[in-house]
Amino acid sequence: MNSLQQSRNQVIQQIEEACKQTQRDVNGVQLLAVSKTHPSESLREMYQTGQRAFGENYLQEALEKIEALNDLDIEWHFIGHVQRNKTKHLAASFDWVHGIDRLVIAERLSNQREASQKPLNICLQVNIDGQETKDGCQPDEVIDLVKQISQLPHLKLRGLMVIPAPGNIDAFKDAKALFEVVRAQHAHPEDWDTLSMGMSGDMTEAIAAGSTMVRVGTALFGARDYSK
Repeated sequence: MNSLQQSRNQVIQQIEEACKQTQRDVNGVQLLAVSKTHPSESLREMYQTGQRAFGENYLQEALEKIEALNDLDIEWHFIGHVQRNKTKHLAASFDWVHGIDRLVIAERLSNQREASQKPLNICLQVNIDGQETKDGCQPDEVIDLVKQISQLPHLKLRGLMVIPAPGNIDAFKDAKALFEVVRAQHAHPEDWDTLSMGMSGDMTEAIAAGSTMVRVGTALFGARDYSK
């Protein structure tokens, strides 16, 4: 068994254990492999272990990987902050975009998504614990943004994405509560199914709080090399 297979098995085991502790169905938690700074060859190797969803933070790096791995059936997620000048490429090349925090960005993505493509899955990024250094809309803006974005034709708004401060477990509970408030008011609650929270160091706590998608990089691929 190669090292990536071993790493993925360990992460899957962690997810299964966290679900078991809280009586959750393990099929209700998706593993997103965060592959930023890791070469295409590592993603190809990880794909061979059964992993299909990969998350990237840097647009140019991601586009190069999408081109290099276009023979594989990968579900590509963009999880970095979304700027206006990136929306055209995101709309064309990705299956999911997680970092939406303004209506204007969502409008651009919808306008630039081809009608022939499947709707672009998106998550609203919420600054759930008011960190000054974090992107994301404020919790009290979420209801209005959901109503507005849900009207856009080429997007499918799936839920929320949060990155709380390290160790702030209560923020996971706050995000879950907000997620449920929105679901109760949503015109299409069946579409509102994704709570993207939890990373290598806190996925157990995030799953206990109700995460449906954990974004895991280091525990799968090892430490990142930012020198490249």
